[in-house]
Amino acid sequence: MRERTRRDLLRVAGGVGVAGLAGCSSLDGDSTADGDSPAADAGSGFDGADLPLDLDGRPQSSDGLASQFRQGLRNHGHIDATIPETVEVRWSVPANRGEHSASKGSPMPTPSGDILVADDTGRIQSIAVDGTTNWATDLSDAKWGSHGTPAIADGLAYVGTYDGVVSAVSVASGEIEWQTDVGDAAAASPTYHDGTLYLAVEFSPPSGAAVALDAESGEEVWRDGRPTDHPHSTVAVDLERDRFLFGANDGRVYAWSFADRERAWTFDTGGDVKAPIAISRGIAVVPSWAGTVTAVDVTDGSGLWAFETDESVSPSSDPDPIRTGGVMCSPAVHDGTVYVGSHDRNVYAIDLATGEELWATPTDGWITGNVTVTNEHVLVGSYDEHLYALDRGDGSVTWAVEGNGEVTSAPFVTDDGIYYTERAPEDTDEPGMCYRLAAPE
Repeated sequence: MRERTRRDLLRVAGGVGVAGLAGCSSLDGDSTADGDSPAADAGSGFDGADLPLDLDGRPQSSDGLASQFRQGLRNHGHIDATIPETVEVRWSVPANRGEHSASKGSPMPTPSGDILVADDTGRIQSIAVDGTTNWATDLSDAKWGSHGTPAIADGLAYVGTYDGVVSAVSVASGEIEWQTDVGDAAAASPTYHDGTLYLAVEFSPPSGAAVALDAESGEEVWRDGRPTDHPHSTVAVDLERDRFLFGANDGRVYAWSFADRERAWTFDTGGDVKAPIAISRGIAVVPSWAGTVTAVDVTDGSGLWAFETDESVSPSSDPDPIRTGGVMCSPAVHDGTVYVGSHDRNVYAIDLATGEELWATPTDGWITGNVTVTNEHVLVGSYDEHLYALDRGDGSVTWAVEGNGEVTSAPFVTDDGIYYTERAPEDTDEPGMCYRLAAPE
C-alpha cells in the first residue's frame, strides 16, 4: 500500500495544491453545514473558486472597537501608523516568567496613553509612557497565568486566565470589578462588541466551547459546547455577513451566525488552528499546523485558496508544526495582502485575491506570534529573540531589535513608540520583558 503523503492528508482534510516551495491552488468540494451534534464532521473538500477573487466586489465589514486584540472585530492586525527608520530601546519592564510555548499577551494602550499588559504570572499591570508602573493586580495563581490581551471598553479591561476565569478590571485603578468562571482555561483573548464579550473556552479532557458574557455584569448569556478539542483562537466577527468564528486544536474552524448565535458551518484544515483567524472582505484567513494558510468564505465556509509554506517536509498523517512548516502565527491583512509567519522561519506576504506568494523573508527562528502591519512596514517577532520591521513592499529588513527572550506577542504602535513583550529566557531566572522602542533621541 502506498504511504500517505502530506498532500494526501491535506486533500482529505480539504484539498490543497502546491506550486514550488510555497504556493497556492483553488479548491474543489464542499464545506459542512452543522446539524445539532456537538461537532459535526467537516467535509472532504470545498467549493471551487474563480481566481483572482474580486476583492472590490466584497464589502469590508466594520472593525467595531479598536482597543482590543488584533485591532478590532476582524482580527486584521493593521495599525494606521508609521514607524521610525531606526529605533532604540527606551525602557523594559519585567513581565512574563513562564516557559509555556503559547504566544504571550500583547500590550494594549488605554485612552490615557498608558499601556496594559497581562502576563503569564497571572498579573495585569498598567505602565506609563515613561516605564513606571501605575498599578499591578494579581488576577490568578494558575500555573500559566494569562496569555491573553485585554479588551478595553467603557473604563474596564477584560482578560482571561488559565484557570478558566474572565476578569473585568478598572483601567484607572486596577480594581477587579467582576470575575466569572467559564471553564478550565480562558487562554484566548476576549472579543468585545456592543456590551457583550465573546470567548473561546478550553476544557480537560480536550474539548471546548464558545461563550458570551454580559460585559457590565460578567453574567453568562450564551454557550455552545461545539469544539472537540481546545480552542486557543480569538473570536473573529464579520458583521456584514452575520458571522463569528474561531479555530481549535481539532483542525476545524467553527462558525456561527452573529445575530442569533446559531451554528453555521465548519471547515477542516487538517492541522491544529491555534492562532487567531483574520477576516478581510468576507474572507477568513486561517493559519494551520498543516503547514497552510487557507482562505475560507465567511458566509458559507467554502474554501477559496490554500497557500502551503513548504513542500519539502516529511510525510505525516499527524501534522506537526516542526515537520510541516506549520503556521501558529496570527496573520495580518491589509490592502489586499496577507502577512504571516511560520515554523519554517519565514515571513510571507500573500496576495489575498489569489493566494500567491509576493515575497518571503527568512529569520533565524520559528515565528509563532502575531504579525502587525503598519502603513509601510510589517512588524513580527521570532524565536531568534528579535523583533523585525520589514518593508511592506518587498520584505527587506528595515531594522531588527534583539531582546532577551523569544518574541511571540503582537507589537503595538502608538505616537509614543512601539510596544511588545517576550517570553522569559529559557534556563535562566530572568523575566521576559515588555519593551518600548522609539526613534533615537
